[in-house]
Amino acid sequence: MRFYRKPIAWLAAVVAAAAILAGGPMVAPDNYATSAAGSRPEKTAGAPADFTELAENAGPAVVNIRTEKTVEGQDQMFRHFFGPRGRDGQNPRSPGGQHPFDEFFDRFFGQQDPREFKQRSLGSGFIMDSSGHIVTNNHVIENADEIQVKLKSGREYDAEIIGTDPNTDLALIKIETDDELPVLELGDSDAMQIGQWVLAIGNPFGLDHTVTAGIISAKGRAIGAGPYDNFIQTDASINPGNSGGPLLNMEGEVIGINTAIVAGGTGIGFAIPSGMARDIISQLKKSGEVTRGWLGVGIQELDDDLKEYYDTDTGVLVSQVFEGDPADEAGIESNDIIVSVNGSKVDSPRELSRTIAEIRPGEKAEIKFIRDGETRTAEVTLSKRDEEEMAKRDRQPEEPETGGLGITVSDITRDIARQLELNDTSGAVVTEVETGSKAAQAGFRQGDIVKEVNHNPVKSAKEFQQYVAGADEGDTLQFYVIRPRQGIIIIKMTK
Repeated sequence: MRFYRKPIAWLAAVVAAAAILAGGPMVAPDNYATSAAGSRPEKTAGAPADFTELAENAGPAVVNIRTEKTVEGQDQMFRHFFGPRGRDGQNPRSPGGQHPFDEFFDRFFGQQDPREFKQRSLGSGFIMDSSGHIVTNNHVIENADEIQVKLKSGREYDAEIIGTDPNTDLALIKIETDDELPVLELGDSDAMQIGQWVLAIGNPFGLDHTVTAGIISAKGRAIGAGPYDNFIQTDASINPGNSGGPLLNMEGEVIGINTAIVAGGTGIGFAIPSGMARDIISQLKKSGEVTRGWLGVGIQELDDDLKEYYDTDTGVLVSQVFEGDPADEAGIESNDIIVSVNGSKVDSPRELSRTIAEIRPGEKAEIKFIRDGETRTAEVTLSKRDEEEMAKRDRQPEEPETGGLGITVSDITRDIARQLELNDTSGAVVTEVETGSKAAQAGFRQGDIVKEVNHNPVKSAKEFQQYVAGADEGDTLQFYVIRPRQGIIIIKMTK
């Protein structure tokens, strides 16, 4: 399942053309006809008669955001059809990063000089106070050279960025004006229940102030958008261009910021809950940035195999500990199972991430964890997450080592770590799996990262070879493996 978060402007022309070719505007089916000529339908139990008053009151505070940014590159139109590419230009779907069409493009277009061109896009937002602060999505205004805001009244303003938070895809911008501005207030998303009515207002496909209604379909959704996923799911129609617009309750309060849709137009949209956005927006308004507690660990949910491997049925697995970070200094190690923070139980990675993020840097947190079947406690002084510190040191590669099981492994270079989106370079990467071998039958794949052999940490290809060579014929080997973009798995085989 893929999720779209990019605002699109040019599709407005497609919508208009479709209407013309169809011979005119589409007509609502009979079951949506009004009860009498020009009259509103009667209100039924549990449903509003209509959303007219809500739309009229909230609409003026919803804005159209137009951005322009300079992009350097070439062949973007053609490359678009063959899928996304990673941050380093490699195709993320291939462990080696090589797309089958790369050679074609590199041969015929790769020697051309890059050129700059202007990229324009549309999004939505809403005015949150009389001083001109506007809430939107980070991806709406990211890297923009110019930001223009248009109100429903037709007034237009240049806007400046006050602060952004890419981790939650929130941004705060501001316009300067002496005019009186309409505003929307944040409501209580935690109080909303599945099945309650909501209203979305935005600029889908560049169509100003489009109003759509639906219900809350689910809460607490994780869609892989970031480390703090906690989305409200709604069936109110949300399309490209709605990004950053408000999701309103029936009192006209913002209980969500529309952010993502399921690719393919299946009628499923996702909004950042106001309960999460409130503190982030406040921090952006105050200092232009968001500070969160940082523990310094990589974490993963315990599946059935991992629960059996560690003989536990609760907690969150520590898959990595970053050297010099708070967890490392407090004595927490890889393979520890964190079960609570400051007395609050954590049983999923999202729970742990949100709990830690809500603790300010410099404050202490009591972390309870299980190691080798024993419950322990560590007092950790949290730090502030620094993205630059996440880039790990480079390492010279060793010659590939054959493990004797039908696989070839090598050390993890910084380039390999970047391609596979790893946070460190320890372990051994599987570079080749022989067809029909024991390794292939056991489930090894090219790009797998071996971190342990029979609970022995593997820091290099050489250590992998030593552990495998030290096992006798007929011995059972258990490999603790990180599979990029999937997580931790346990692979078992007999030597």
